[in-house]
Amino acid sequence: MSGETTSSTISELYTEIVAEALFVANEQSIMRNLVRNYTIVGGGKSVEVPIYGVVSASAVSEASDLSNTAINPSSVTITASEVGIMTTLTDLARNSASRNVAGDIGRLFGEAIAKKVDTDLSALFTGFSEGQGSAGGELTIDEMFKAVAKLKTANVPAPYYGVFHPKVMYQIKKQLTNTFVGSAGNMPDLGNEALRAGFVGQIAGVQVFESSNISVDGSDDSIGAIFSQDALGMAMMQDLKIESQRDASLRADEIVATAVYGVGELHDSYGVKLTADSAL
Repeated sequence: MSGETTSSTISELYTEIVAEALFVANEQSIMRNLVRNYTIVGGGKSVEVPIYGVVSASAVSEASDLSNTAINPSSVTITASEVGIMTTLTDLARNSASRNVAGDIGRLFGEAIAKKVDTDLSALFTGFSEGQGSAGGELTIDEMFKAVAKLKTANVPAPYYGVFHPKVMYQIKKQLTNTFVGSAGNMPDLGNEALRAGFVGQIAGVQVFESSNISVDGSDDSIGAIFSQDALGMAMMQDLKIESQRDASLRADEIVATAVYGVGELHDSYGVKLTADSAL
């Protein structure tokens, strides 16, 4: 019998899905590149990250012995768990579609996994003890400078990153381009860039990013943050993986995308949360 669809005839289809999904997941995720990344290897589903405290040097007299300083790090354990998504691609849908179904499924899967990673990491912002801003109030540049001052006072290593909801960043852009800054000739370069491209870039030495994956509560408030890379961690046990299983009676293939990772706060003092109104 000829004309049968076997696993070998659709192998190229799944290769396209994997390639597209991996590309989109890497491009769409903002937070993953801003935190400390670890790989879980050698068995187990968790990684223990040592956290070293601050030590101080002191002046000593000539020919005097130095006293011992105890180094006793604490640790944070990040445990991985699975996330996944599945769809069923029927033979009829695959064969009759005018588009590249494989690429479309890969893009959807990649975006879904990337969104889940960003959502999980940005949800950790609420755990920072230090905070600025207030519920119901617009975020101001002044509050951002205060957050940076707190990080520098705590000797937090740079670079610093800021991640906020797009509606919160609208208020910042509005302040940068406000007519109260004076005439166009006196507007700072940052304001001009915000007008031209809608991109803020850096404020107070902070690389600023927008993410719609930051949750907004029922009062239209959201919590962004300014933080150092070592404030948060992500432990990857298995990156995005695509698998398929044939359902002959359904004349279809189940396509499953999964990833296994964990997230956690490493240094509480390395981040400052900023609460602000997220309504326009």
